[in-house]
This record gives sequence, structure tokens and C-alpha cells, in this order.
Amino acid sequence: MKHTHFIAIMLIFAAFLISACGTEIPVTGDKEAPSRLEPIEGTELSRVILTEKAAERLGIETMTASGDSVPYAAVIYDIEGKTWVYTNPEPLTFVRAPIEIDRIEGDTAILLESLDSDWTVVTVGVSELYGTETGVSK
Repeated sequence: MKHTHFIAIMLIFAAFLISACGTEIPVTGDKEAPSRLEPIEGTELSRVILTEKAAERLGIETMTASGDSVPYAAVIYDIEGKTWVYTNPEPLTFVRAPIEIDRIEGDTAILLESLDSDWTVVTVGVSELYGTETGVSK
């Protein structure tokens, strides 16, 4: 008898699951994508443009480059081992730029060539920007 009740409950549960498969939940209002990519002509790079809400969710933080060094937190390595930073040339716009590291001193990457002093680099949210640009999710 207990077996019969268990089977009946499972059949009812299965019926609910099957009936829910074809059900669509209506979406109202326009949804803006949290990011978009703009290819940079002549390169394989893209500008990553975020909405304000997306930048806030990612906790994006930036700082002005100090010439020959950047915080090590700003550095990202691609799958070939090349080193990059994300610059912030315009509000909510991020562009990956190549760098060459001479050495690491604590939390600072000392560069072989200085960056322009007016560059702003991303220090928090770097890996999320890279994933957005390249399609790498994990």
C-alpha cells in the first residue's frame, strides 16, 4: 500500500514537470543586454561596453596608470601567456591593451615600457571583462 502511494505521488509530480515544459513565462518590457562588443578595426580585439548596472554588479574599479608599473591585480594573462591590462578610455568602455612585464614586486607589476600617464586601467573586474570579450565563461 505504501508503495502505491509513492508511485501515485511520483506520477503526479512527473505530470506537473511534463506540463511545465511547454509553458512560456511572458516577458514584459525591453531588456537591455548588460554588455556589448564593438570590434576594433584592424585588430582581433573588441571594445567591451557595459551598462551602468553591469559595471556596478561586477564591481569595476579603475586607477590612473603610474607610467612604468600597474597593480598586479590589473594584469590578465591570455591562453598563450601574453599579458594585458584593460584600459578605460571612456565611461563604461573597456579596451584590452598589451603590456610586457619586467618583474613583479609584491602587488606591483613593473613594466618593460611605460604606459601613457593618462591611461586608466581596470584593477577589479578584469577577468569578467576578459570573459565578456572572449566568450570565456569560466
